Amino acid sequence: MMNPVYASLIILGVIAIGEIVSIVTRAKVPSLLVAMVGVFILFKTGVVPSSIIQASTFAVIGAVLTPALLVHMGTLIPMKVMKSQYKAVLITLLGLAFAVLLMLLIVPIFFGYKTAVAGAGPMTGGIIAYLLTADALKNAGFAALIVIPVIVLTLHSVVGMPLTAFLLRRHAANLRRTMDAGTYTAADAATADMLEAESGRTETKKRSLIPERFQQSSFVLLFMIFIGSALSVTMQGLTGISYSLWGLLIGILGSYLGFYPQKVLEKANGFSIAMVGVVFTVLSSIAAVTIKSIISVLPAVALIIVVGSIGLVLGGYLGSKLFKWDPNKGIAVALTAMYGFPGDFLISKEVSRSMGRTKEEEDQILGEILPPMLIGGFTSVTIGSVIIASILVKTL
Repeated sequence: MMNPVYASLIILGVIAIGEIVSIVTRAKVPSLLVAMVGVFILFKTGVVPSSIIQASTFAVIGAVLTPALLVHMGTLIPMKVMKSQYKAVLITLLGLAFAVLLMLLIVPIFFGYKTAVAGAGPMTGGIIAYLLTADALKNAGFAALIVIPVIVLTLHSVVGMPLTAFLLRRHAANLRRTMDAGTYTAADAATADMLEAESGRTETKKRSLIPERFQQSSFVLLFMIFIGSALSVTMQGLTGISYSLWGLLIGILGSYLGFYPQKVLEKANGFSIAMVGVVFTVLSSIAAVTIKSIISVLPAVALIIVVGSIGLVLGGYLGSKLFKWDPNKGIAVALTAMYGFPGDFLISKEVSRSMGRTKEEEDQILGEILPPMLIGGFTSVTIGSVIIASILVKTL
């Protein structure tokens, strides 16, 4: 067995390369895609043994910290922001509903119901939805299908991000025409500022049940988080409802009532290590994957991504018509389910910078598109996809 330090160093190096590529390409190439391809190549060429991730023990950390991550995710979205951006929330939910409905109706015709379930969670969200789906497939005896959510997770953003950028540029062009005509109404700047704060720029002050001086201790915060984690696991045992849903609910209520500070795991300095553990867990799925198995599921993955994308577009379009939004904007908000943060933030910044003819126009465009894009990503990736995955896996 390889030394855990060496094993961790090698896999962390691959993950770091993925991050560098993502930063250089401004998230156009997902870091997880680079990491998964890199690990796959290392495994299949025999450069490293397939047991290297287990040897690192990071996958165990990921399993322990997944409930904590779900509690943390519940603390990300203040109720005030959800209320002020309710149209973005509802449009995103419509997109998710149409995407899941179409996938469950169309994909089983060609590849079976289990394949549709395997792809639905990751298609409408991110890494936590994948973990829930992969665990359920393994426990239900369908381990061979795990390659489907892995590939969907790594490829759906490659489709979603360029399409979103195209739609937002069209929306920005429409905004410029209203500016030129003198009919433009400024977006809610206060909401934009608040959401930028949620993206990590600044921290907003809020009421707290726990004295501030105790929140300065990472150990105290981690203990508080694990209270929620343990409670979510206990509630799963009592009710049969997945700990993922309980974790989100505990995080949301805990944040609203002031028990948890906003972005609690980050404040406890534990978010990065938790995410590393989760990524190690995802990468461990590659060990048993073969080139033949990848090729065999590519048609199913392609159909899942195409059908899921069409569902998001349809839901975004209908939601836009319902709330009298520009469909370019509404569909873009629904598509955040395919990549989430920081992709939604980076695309908004890029579009406003490229479409604004002056600094004032750039700020106006950003104030118009950033709030709904961020809240759309939070709604879908942070909450919606986890709920979808948790419910669908129960039907296997």
